Amino acid sequence: MLSQKAKYALRALLVMAGNAESESIHIADIAESEGISRKFLEAILLELRKHGVLTSRRGPGGGYNLARPADQIFFGEIIRIVDGPLAPLPCASVTAFRECTDCPKPDQCSIRWLMQRVRDATAEVLDNCSLADALGKMPVARRAGPRKPRATIALWSDAAPRTGASRPNSRAKPRPRKIAAAPAMIS
Repeated sequence: MLSQKAKYALRALLVMAGNAESESIHIADIAESEGISRKFLEAILLELRKHGVLTSRRGPGGGYNLARPADQIFFGEIIRIVDGPLAPLPCASVTAFRECTDCPKPDQCSIRWLMQRVRDATAEVLDNCSLADALGKMPVARRAGPRKPRATIALWSDAAPRTGASRPNSRAKPRPRKIAAAPAMIS
């Protein structure tokens, strides 16, 4: 399963890849537009910079940039940097192979065989999808600017009119239902 850290890394990189001006982007701008903790995002971007995915500059006009064009940065690379191997089991990993302690014959294990196929299929997809590919598939409204948080409104599920602050006294208490407001459209 993809970690929250990897999702944040990919979201931040997609913001940078979609930056039409190719100017440096400040961490605070990414954190605010994507709803990510600034401190957590700093740690993620630092790790990506250490692996050569990003460059950074300090001072006025500083911030982060992609170190390579968006069509040369692939999801598989980023997920491996942040989360480690793609294989669901250590015995199925190419880069971090470890025998399972409860498996007497790994080369004859049917579970390992299947998990290697899962790893190969996952790698095939992730290693062939670049940031540029993903940007091309995103809705235009999402690419156009910062993401607005969705508002959640709690409504009482019964249709009786409300008087005062209390709910009607009944044995079966209605539960509030949540309705997500539509995200703000960016023109």
